[in-house]
Amino acid sequence: MNRSFLLSALAMAGIVALSNYLVQFPVNTWLTWGAFTYPVAYFVTDVANRRAGVARARQMAWVGFVTGLALSLMLAPLRIALASAAAFLASQFMDIAVFNKLRQKAWWKAPFIGSIAASVLDTAIFFSLAFAGEHLNWLALATGDLAVKLLMAVLLLAPYRMILVRAGLLPVRAKANRASAVNG
Repeated sequence: MNRSFLLSALAMAGIVALSNYLVQFPVNTWLTWGAFTYPVAYFVTDVANRRAGVARARQMAWVGFVTGLALSLMLAPLRIALASAAAFLASQFMDIAVFNKLRQKAWWKAPFIGSIAASVLDTAIFFSLAFAGEHLNWLALATGDLAVKLLMAVLLLAPYRMILVRAGLLPVRAKANRASAVNG
């Protein structure tokens, strides 16, 4: 494993563990604090996918999953940790697949559409497994959570683009469009 991969996997694990801890604390009747941290996991996966490809992104998701689950078991109740693990794997692989299918499109489409699809899947799996049958309005929490994830998908596009530019990874089409705008 190279250093970049290890740092990305550790970041992923930390995001999952922190999110699993924060999801236990409602902000209000329709939102938990975990909604603000979890979408960063898709950002990390998308950067890894763009930099090293789909196989490396999948490896990072597995490492993040195992490490994140182990940390989550220490920080959150078993039901939340297991629901998170199931939702994490399904949504990360959804994000990776959608990203890979759209990677040749405009620079923002793959991370944005991948994050949207993954967020919907993650929210459905996590909240139905973690809170179904509990004495709280988990459907309202799931709705609020999804709304924040969708907002975060938009907000994280700016740092994603900055990383692409810094790493020289901006797709050729985006570079050509930028050059045309400057020259035209």
